[in-house]
Amino acid sequence: MKELYVTTAMTTYTHQYLAHWFVNDEEIQQIMDKHKVLEPMENTDEKAIKVEQLLIQQNPPLEFIEINENRYRGYLLKVANPQRIQLVATDQLGNKGFKVEDFANQNHAVAAINAGGFSDPGGEGRGGNPTGILITDGKILHKDPLVSYNLIGFDQNDVMVLGQYSLEQIEQLGIRDAVSFGPFLIVNGEPMIRQGDGGWGVAPRTAIGQTKDGTVLLLVIDGRQWGSMGATLKDVQTIMLEHGAENAANLDGGSSSTLVLEGKVKNKPSSTYGPREVPSAFIVLPERNLGAESRLLRSEVKINDSP
Repeated sequence: MKELYVTTAMTTYTHQYLAHWFVNDEEIQQIMDKHKVLEPMENTDEKAIKVEQLLIQQNPPLEFIEINENRYRGYLLKVANPQRIQLVATDQLGNKGFKVEDFANQNHAVAAINAGGFSDPGGEGRGGNPTGILITDGKILHKDPLVSYNLIGFDQNDVMVLGQYSLEQIEQLGIRDAVSFGPFLIVNGEPMIRQGDGGWGVAPRTAIGQTKDGTVLLLVIDGRQWGSMGATLKDVQTIMLEHGAENAANLDGGSSSTLVLEGKVKNKPSSTYGPREVPSAFIVLPERNLGAESRLLRSEVKINDSP
């Protein structure tokens, strides 16, 4: 419990003093080192993902799964066709972001989750200043002055790409949509958290993953509220592994975590002001055959009472 308390406090930035009240600096560092996420030795292998058109036709276009654990409540959306996943960004970059629900409505999307992080000058929470890199439809809308970028995105073949890439490599890979965030949780089938819980404590989470057959996994977990304290990064990694993720990454969480499905916010964002404004979102476009949306599969609630 002490380690969970320390990692939770140290990850919030504004509340790190809470850890220092009870634990000295040396022990805090030991705890953080014990729970850290490993850095992948290599970037994702795009050839390991085979987008099977036959499976896309056979599987439900969307599968919505409610997750109930003893510590948190979550929601997982499986999207059979990765071509439907696109990244959208606010048209007021540098000034103001949009709520995920607004991103979905403006783009006539079936579903959406928040994506990349942002800086918050002045603490106003306007969500208009993305960090790292932001790419939509092959166009770089924002890039910090860096040699390489922490990349979470999709290439022209609808394969999810994770890794550190230079601008030249990004162009060579044909990246169509991408943001910067992390850490990466699963790379080429290998979990990045092998001891501890990831070192980020418990909090609301958003994550994205992809299975070997191309299915995209969109996950949001509620936190900082009654009935759902939040999840560790290890919890998120476990969920993604259970659902077959070959690659998976953590996205911006906390008050930003939002999942919209069929025009409604499905989770309960932790902000007292409701859903937060963010610079970008991964959206799920409708299929060309609009009637296929009636095949949305809603799975039974998953219950796991293990400690």
